[in-house]
Amino acid sequence: MTTARQAARQRRRRRRLILGSTVAVTAMGVLAYLLVGLVPDRKEEAAPAAATPAASTQVRSAAPTGTSSPTASGTPTPSGSPSQSPSPTATATTASAKPSAAATPRPPQAATTTAPSAGRIKPGVTYTGVATAYEAADGNGACLFGPSPDLMIAAMNTTDYETSRACGAHVLVRASNGKSITVRITNECPLPCAPGQLDLSQQAFAKLADLKVGRISITWQLLSPGTSETMSVRYKTGSSQHWCAIQAIGHRNPVARLEVQTGGGWRQLPRTEYNYFISADGSGCGGAIRVTDIYGERLTVTGIALRPDVAQSTGVQFARH
Repeated sequence: MTTARQAARQRRRRRRLILGSTVAVTAMGVLAYLLVGLVPDRKEEAAPAAATPAASTQVRSAAPTGTSSPTASGTPTPSGSPSQSPSPTATATTASAKPSAAATPRPPQAATTTAPSAGRIKPGVTYTGVATAYEAADGNGACLFGPSPDLMIAAMNTTDYETSRACGAHVLVRASNGKSITVRITNECPLPCAPGQLDLSQQAFAKLADLKVGRISITWQLLSPGTSETMSVRYKTGSSQHWCAIQAIGHRNPVARLEVQTGGGWRQLPRTEYNYFISADGSGCGGAIRVTDIYGERLTVTGIALRPDVAQSTGVQFARH
């Protein structure tokens, strides 16, 4: 009897021990779970830490791209609408020759003053030299503009003539005595004419000093004068569909480039010392012509017939600067 009771007590003690152990293990598991939940996940911390430099790098690399790309506010688009020519033989459109928004970034607005297409002679620059005089006869010269009733003209020294690039330029000349005159470049003054030197027609020189003086100190600068005349285009004698030479006449600003339209697009023609642009293989002869001044303005002319030695009016003119 006693032995049975002792065995029962031992069984109850073992059950209590087992139950207590189970409860303890369960409590420890719950406690461990809670502790694990409170500890920060290091992997989650590492992910944003690694992403932050990448995002920062992208922002830094994006900034130069945005600043270098042309924008509508920072880069003016080509301006001008088609202008109807009063002559039935030609129509013309005017447009800016500056790059389009899809091309390289355009120069700032101040570039209009500095004339990016100018050669040696640039607007806003005062040049120093001497003036001499020559007998201009009917006013024709190396630029081959032909006779002119206006003999307020001059020959540019070979250096500044720059393969006829100075042809048609209007120049304000000031003498050391305070007198001034505006002349148009129609001729070339070969060596020994020095850079900066102008060989004025006798009529023009006489406006500044007595012809007997022969040589005076001057300063001069490029002008963009007011005019009611429009530009004309002329094909040289001998021009045909197999070879042609084209010239612009009566332009307000110096011409920087002349192009003809071909099956492959616009083709720039080389310029000669006698102020004609040559298409040696006849490509573009008799087609549309595009003339660009030193300020980058384009005049696109169509309807000009291939008629040698005839000045044909375009009805358009470069803007004044």
